[in-house]
Amino acid sequence: MSTDYQRAREELGRRLRELRMGRPQGRLTGVQLAQRLGWQQSKISKLENGRQTPTDDDLRAWAEAVGRPDAIAELQSRLRGFESHIRSWRRLLAAGHGPVQETWKTIVGESRTLHVWDNFAINGMLQTADYARSLFQCYEDLRRTPRDAEDAVRARMRRQEWLYRPGKQLNVLMWEGVLRAQICPPEVLMAQLDRLLGVVGMNTVRLGIVPLDAALRLPPGNGFWILDDRMVTVEDWHAELWLDDVETIALYRRVWDTLAESAVYGTEAQQVIARVRRSIKV
Repeated sequence: MSTDYQRAREELGRRLRELRMGRPQGRLTGVQLAQRLGWQQSKISKLENGRQTPTDDDLRAWAEAVGRPDAIAELQSRLRGFESHIRSWRRLLAAGHGPVQETWKTIVGESRTLHVWDNFAINGMLQTADYARSLFQCYEDLRRTPRDAEDAVRARMRRQEWLYRPGKQLNVLMWEGVLRAQICPPEVLMAQLDRLLGVVGMNTVRLGIVPLDAALRLPPGNGFWILDDRMVTVEDWHAELWLDDVETIALYRRVWDTLAESAVYGTEAQQVIARVRRSIKV
């Protein structure tokens, strides 16, 4: 993930390693530091290699454990100086949708299991090229970005190769309203629904549809992706959020599990999709 946020996180990790190695009383190994802090050694490794975002408390504990309480303010300032978890669409899309889709292809490629809740559009892993093209063109008009829908569509279609690799699993829930949203020509939407009918039963896909009349234990809320147990992404109109702290990931997984209780699967899901398809007027 070659982003300003990730680079800043890696720089902070290198600084944490410097403090551990340059401890005034002598260097500590990662195992020794983990024992002092009561952490798993893997957390030390993740923080030093920029694979996990520390909290203010983590930084304070680290500085004190290595005998450098004077470094607390510096470390916390670095953390606040991150681009943050908010990745502005205006900046991300300055070069168009194509590069963003290539980045997503890499991120998804590193994942084995995805849990997704979609309440605004058909999931990108299951989109047809024509449906994806319509969606990108909508966003080009809204955000006034470079017109590169064809590059973005090609990247999104390549990303879908993930579905045919051993050991991968897409667990996707979709609000029935997504199936009805006519953000593309009727014939494109019908073909897209045919595509969904075809993926029900795929070994690597578990598709759940939450009917409009289903009883819900939670409001539908916003759409999100959970990538393994390492990151959650949430898309809003102005930005994309990347969230990687353990408590937040666990919260989103509880949300997904709760919404999944209201979904229908297999034949019942196909029946909902087919009912929507019959209602489309061409």
